[in-house]
Amino acid sequence: MSLFDDDFYSTKVSRRSNREPRPSFGVRRSGRGWSPLQIIAASSLISSLAVVLVFGLVTQGWGTGSGTSPSKPTTGAVQSLDPYERPIQASAKIRPAVVSIINEQLLDSFGLPGGFWEEEEGLLPEEEATLQEAGLGSGVIFEKVKGKARIITNYHVIQDAVSVKAVLTNGEIREAKIIGKDQITDLAVLEIDAKGIDVVAELGDSTKIRDGETVIAIGNPLGLGDSLTMGIVSKTRRIIPVSLNQDGVYDWEQEVIQIDASINQGNSGGALVDLNGRLIGINSMKVSDYGVEGLGFAIPINQAMPVVKSLIEYGKVKRPYVGVFTLDLEQYYLQEAMRQRAAEEEGEDPAAEDTLQLPAEVKRGIIVLEAVGPAKKAGLELDDVIVQLDSTPIGNTMELRKYLYMKKAIGDKVEVTFYREGKKQTTTLTLVEVNEEDQ
Repeated sequence: MSLFDDDFYSTKVSRRSNREPRPSFGVRRSGRGWSPLQIIAASSLISSLAVVLVFGLVTQGWGTGSGTSPSKPTTGAVQSLDPYERPIQASAKIRPAVVSIINEQLLDSFGLPGGFWEEEEGLLPEEEATLQEAGLGSGVIFEKVKGKARIITNYHVIQDAVSVKAVLTNGEIREAKIIGKDQITDLAVLEIDAKGIDVVAELGDSTKIRDGETVIAIGNPLGLGDSLTMGIVSKTRRIIPVSLNQDGVYDWEQEVIQIDASINQGNSGGALVDLNGRLIGINSMKVSDYGVEGLGFAIPINQAMPVVKSLIEYGKVKRPYVGVFTLDLEQYYLQEAMRQRAAEEEGEDPAAEDTLQLPAEVKRGIIVLEAVGPAKKAGLELDDVIVQLDSTPIGNTMELRKYLYMKKAIGDKVEVTFYREGKKQTTTLTLVEVNEEDQ
């Protein structure tokens, strides 16, 4: 009979079993019974086999996670030994807290702001404009207070909005109230009715993330809603220059997390989460130049929350104010060079009166175009060139803002060093609170 005969694997009793003796595992039967030595040997063998069996179950079943289901998290962390399961659990944990944001504005039939479109006979009457969807973005529910759910989003998501709506993951649309907004940090806080909302985002610690760490971006890209992308942290701390007025002049620097997860239009204000499903950043911007891929940025949650708390308490971020409208000296020299080149091309005299009369070594500073409030009281005038605050050199408007917002407070005194008609002078002013239109 062949060794691989079907009868070898059959569960049925073979005809051979009636004729051939069964194996006795090394213990010979005897009519006299087992001796004490045989009993001890058999017991030892059985005990050894039992230990091996139990050890195998522990290491192969529980140890690898294949034999048992994972326990539920007790501290809010996603606990899964399967690396492919962790992103699924992390996104499921925070997904209901991520909403879509609709920015509605008064627009005419051409999609332009009502009352600003010019016809031959004048402006289009504002009453002919209708409330329309002007932009889409995302937001994250981070707390519930007194029957209201609060949402973090970007300033630019709700900028110029007449009405704001939040769309929950179940498709329900709710009216949202703007609690506060801040252009400098590009953050805003909204509030909606909390009825039926059971999930809020668990805040993580953005100071503990590492380069190469896997992260998930959740938001409303291109209006598709409730979408996920996954990537890694390319750089935990990146400083990006920002033009607040989008005029090509950088007047602020934003500290961000650089990621390679896809960030598209509509993702702004959405959640950046770690593999524990904790909120570590607010998706803010991407580089969209031709040929650039995988270069997105998020505001670290540890940077965002102090701003969020101020927006909730005051509706704004209180910042000190000097009271000057300025032009960077470097920008002035660039404009002068362009003017002279244009004059030469036209065959005109490129010379111009030097109203600043600065020493040759002064190449950086800010020109005062108008002085109001504290600056006017301190005696600053048109064409004064500020080069220093206290003992800190000031080369442009961005450096002035950074010094004031990070080093000084409302009510502090500041010594201003400036040039007037070529002469170096100093004056002292007291900082006041900035108004939104003055930022």
